[in-house]
Amino acid sequence: MREVKCPICGKSAPYEGNEFRPFCSERCKLLDFGAWVNEEYTLPVEDMSMTEEDIEALERVHSEGEAK
Repeated sequence: MREVKCPICGKSAPYEGNEFRPFCSERCKLLDFGAWVNEEYTLPVEDMSMTEEDIEALERVHSEGEAK
């Protein structure tokens, strides 16, 4: 039987037939859900500020598209 590590506690748990998979138990599943609800999980974000050069390049492309 294939086992996976619980992402919360690290304990091994069966993959097949486990209603809480990938977690080992309902407790770990609820802990993960609570962290998600409290916005503890985030994705890295790159700074998306535009320079004047970027804006000018976009305006040029846009105006060329309208001319066609």
